[in-house]
Amino acid sequence: MAKEGAGGGPDWNGLLKWSLAHGSDGTNPPRALSEEDRKWFMEAMRANTIDVVGRMKEIAQVMKTPDDVLQSHGVNPENIEDMLDELQEHVESIDMANDLHSIGGLDPLLGYLKNSHAGIRAKAAEVVSTVVQNNPKSQQLVMESNGLEPLLTNFRSDPSTTARTKALGAISSLIRNNQSGLAAFRLGNGHAALKDALGSDDARLQRKALHLTQYLLNNKADRNVAAEIGLPNQLIHLASSDDSGVREAALGGLLELARDKTPAASNALPDQDKLKDVLKSRIEGISAMDADDLQAAREERQLVDSLWKECYGEPSSLREKGLVVLPGEDGPQQPPPDVAGKMFEPPLRAWAAPRPAPAEDSDSGSGKKDPPLLLGP
Repeated sequence: MAKEGAGGGPDWNGLLKWSLAHGSDGTNPPRALSEEDRKWFMEAMRANTIDVVGRMKEIAQVMKTPDDVLQSHGVNPENIEDMLDELQEHVESIDMANDLHSIGGLDPLLGYLKNSHAGIRAKAAEVVSTVVQNNPKSQQLVMESNGLEPLLTNFRSDPSTTARTKALGAISSLIRNNQSGLAAFRLGNGHAALKDALGSDDARLQRKALHLTQYLLNNKADRNVAAEIGLPNQLIHLASSDDSGVREAALGGLLELARDKTPAASNALPDQDKLKDVLKSRIEGISAMDADDLQAAREERQLVDSLWKECYGEPSSLREKGLVVLPGEDGPQQPPPDVAGKMFEPPLRAWAAPRPAPAEDSDSGSGKKDPPLLLGP
């Protein structure tokens, strides 16, 4: 019979003592196990082993269940959001992410992008983002299931800014290094949706839109579209934002445009006077910062100096003042900081490094919630 701890759960202290007593340090042969010890050990380990695939199948079954049936069993939208939080943890493993389709969970997850509750739409988009991030197989599966369409719809017109922002994050993960996804994004008028998001008054949405914009500006076709719909002027405007993250991302996008020296790109930055005024203003602002603010503005300092040099063929006055590289800092990165890259880090997989602390614009709570009770057979 399995031995239990004081709280009724596995006796982990006893398990540790047993392991030390029965283990081998390499100098003595391992001790033989009694049948009682072997049985206790196996039961203790099974008690704390989660059947992830089985649990994902249960979650998939709940996602397939009609709302009225869920409600009749006392399942509310908050329970569904908690369940999606749990699913997101499971699919951080790339194998589990790819298994989501085979167990019948991908299509109902995409269906939640059309749910009447904004919180569920947002959480579903977060899960999709994790599933497809740096995962070509799942990217293809989501594209084949027409998953980009509801994401674009939510990004363009969801009344919830949080749901819009999460949809944009999922789109960014889905189309990165995915030619079919990128082509569908263009056909879906995604650039116009980006322009609209850049005009939002929500800094989180602006930052995510800028990060995707900067990524797209690496492609000649997307640079041409950006110029046609007036994105460069929006970037110039946002380079003077009160939000430091917005400023840095806008400066990064402008630097991508300025580096394009092809004849077709001669008008990529049409309002040079306005750009110069903005850069001068940022130089004045940086020059007036105290030591702590200067440290925090390292990326912005380097971006302003690099953009000035690209546009006007000479270092900015920040370099003359010794503010591009402060004492004790390494030299400027070559090329200057990739602001957009922060949005496209490889996924946090269960076999990889521990999860970092949530970003400041994360909408997820920091506390771990118990999974909701699922429907019985």
